[in-house]
Amino acid sequence: MTTSIALRLHGKEDLRIEEVELPAIKDDEILAEVVSDTMCMSSWKLAKEAENHKKTPDDLASKPVMIGHEFAGRILQVGSKWADKFHAGQDFVIQPNLARDDTPFVPGYSYPYIGGDATKIIIPNEVMELDCLIPFEGTSYYEGSLCEPISCVIAAFDAQYHLIPHTYDHEMGIKDGGNMLIVGGTGPMGLLAIDYALHGEKKPGKLIVTDINQEKLDRAERLYPSDEVDIQFVNTNNLSIAEQEALLRDKVSGSGYDDIFLMISVAPIAEMTGKLLNPDGCLNQFAGPMDKGFSANINLYDIHYNFTHLVGTSGGNAQNEAKAAKVIAENRLNVAKVITHVSGLDAAGETTLQQPEIGGGKKLVYTHKKFDRIELAKVDPETELGQILAKHDGLWSHEAEEWVLTNMPDIEA
Repeated sequence: MTTSIALRLHGKEDLRIEEVELPAIKDDEILAEVVSDTMCMSSWKLAKEAENHKKTPDDLASKPVMIGHEFAGRILQVGSKWADKFHAGQDFVIQPNLARDDTPFVPGYSYPYIGGDATKIIIPNEVMELDCLIPFEGTSYYEGSLCEPISCVIAAFDAQYHLIPHTYDHEMGIKDGGNMLIVGGTGPMGLLAIDYALHGEKKPGKLIVTDINQEKLDRAERLYPSDEVDIQFVNTNNLSIAEQEALLRDKVSGSGYDDIFLMISVAPIAEMTGKLLNPDGCLNQFAGPMDKGFSANINLYDIHYNFTHLVGTSGGNAQNEAKAAKVIAENRLNVAKVITHVSGLDAAGETTLQQPEIGGGKKLVYTHKKFDRIELAKVDPETELGQILAKHDGLWSHEAEEWVLTNMPDIEA
């Protein structure tokens, strides 16, 4: 038997750090250790909904699940079926969106022995069968944890589509050199979308990012300068819908937008952005609404005569995750910019439930460690960690990760 310490969901808002005895792996399974996990608001929704969530077992009280789905780690033992493809000591990331037709169950939501907020896990056969276990060759585990959210961004950008002139065929992806709008774009996923827009294969000519918090807009502007893309950050706080529409249209000289990403689920905003689409423009509802009845009015005249498009993506897939692992390992993106808090596993439960109140960006958990949540912006600059952060412009880094793994106490059951 192998022992794991894990954060498990037993019911609505019932998260517990527990010692879990893992069974011996089968020939088609892999034993691994998780080193880091980053938190997603999806885990907050999961903890709120519990048994009502479509990805959980019906009876969590008797079938608790390990949570966390943005994780990276190291393989410890490989079952014979996969011995020719994976090996002990190999670093990995996982695409939790298995995209199976027979069940909605996925790692981090549904299984008793695999989730990101755990010291050790058993990776089930279906993860490998669906090519969702991906070797990671980056330098830091926190970068690996952020492969999953980057995969969501890549999926969204790749799902955009535009007509090939004089045909009804489509070219997939954002419009190269076009106008792009990211609404509510200063949260973690918005910041990652900005990073990818600035450093992906296709880049917009102009990128407008909105939010209602000037402090967050100022931070985003500092973090994401560009010599290639005309990027502007716009505060829409206290503006009526009509005023927002006029302001955003003015930002593109009275024209409209070719690609729009909605990082919020607000019907009047969705309706407004539909009006801002250029002919052949594509609107992506990126944020996952909690309300199953969420809807907004869509102009079908524009869809018919102006060929506007409406798409949505929910998570990435194995190919998106592999691409994310590649671009991060190549240092094309600096994913550390979205990390604002770091903690040990013992603080993961409270942090998961308090994400909206805590605010900020991504919360990074080192699963083998025990320490209270640290807000990076408030670290004493005289401390050793503070000095490391200062060397990296206040951002998390490989050096900071190594400091935590070396100096913070280990978690105990």
